[in-house]
Amino acid sequence: MSGLACALGTNGKGAVREGVSMMTRVVMSVVAVIMSACGASAQVPPVRAAAGPVVVLETAKGTIEFETYPDTAPKAVAHILELVRRRFYAGLRFHRVVKNFVIQIGDPTTRDFTKRDHWGSYSSGTPVGVSELSKTRKHVAGTVSLAHLGDASTVDSQFFICLTAQPQLDGKHPIIGQVISGMEVARTIVVADRLVRASVRGDSPSAVRQAPR
Repeated sequence: MSGLACALGTNGKGAVREGVSMMTRVVMSVVAVIMSACGASAQVPPVRAAAGPVVVLETAKGTIEFETYPDTAPKAVAHILELVRRRFYAGLRFHRVVKNFVIQIGDPTTRDFTKRDHWGSYSSGTPVGVSELSKTRKHVAGTVSLAHLGDASTVDSQFFICLTAQPQLDGKHPIIGQVISGMEVARTIVVADRLVRASVRGDSPSAVRQAPR
């Protein structure tokens, strides 16, 4: 009797056959799982549309970056990107800061401290002209949305960043993006903090145009 048979007792051969059969079943089960997974992967729903260009805000206190959502607010996003590329935002100051609520920027008069009493009253002068309110996107911490005084089609250059979730704003303001880095910077911003530079990540120098005076 072989050593293996001795070790297994008088039923050694049957045990060996049973062990081989069990291993075969295990291997076949693994193969079936792999094949099933491959078949299932072909039916996985497509992911949502990729986010658009990333806007980089270089403030005096650090950098904030947000991705844009041209899939749900195409005209609003295109408008903001155009202003960024025209250097419209360079040198502007945050004119509205409410703790645990929002920080807001986009008024060209904030370059002038003699007009501080009127900060927040002006924009670029070229409103988007359409209301792009999303039924799916929500105002969470880091949401970037456009400001208006009651008519969402009049949004222009002023945008705000939510510091915390603000569900009461859902469906009322066009959401153009989401902060992907720098929320710790956003939470340190106070009124009159300066935006040194705004740019679109990856843009070539030729894409940047001088803002009209």
